[in-house]
Amino acid sequence: MFLRLAHQHRQFVQDLVMNLQALAIVLERRGYPASCYTCGDQMNSASFMVSLGDNHLIRFLVSDYGITWTEMRDDRELMKLEGAEAINQLQELANLVKQVTPVCSDNKALAKK
Repeated sequence: MFLRLAHQHRQFVQDLVMNLQALAIVLERRGYPASCYTCGDQMNSASFMVSLGDNHLIRFLVSDYGITWTEMRDDRELMKLEGAEAINQLQELANLVKQVTPVCSDNKALAKK
């Protein structure tokens, strides 16, 4: 049973990493500075970051050790969530991306949402 759960967890993390990479690409295409870095080719961890303008930064970390969403403005932490709450917040960001048309260079359309 535990081996099966470990395998499912690894698959979950890999799926999440692939989705973070895709989200970073979509955000970049819409004019937002975004990145998603992984270590190695195992896709067992990632660091996702996006700047929404006006010193508004989101960082999402995923690994075998946990999942964290951190939102900062003016270099101060506004919100830090973990686990399912962090994933829910990531879904809200993805939903906003679907609603917003590509923006001009000042990146204010998504930041205002």
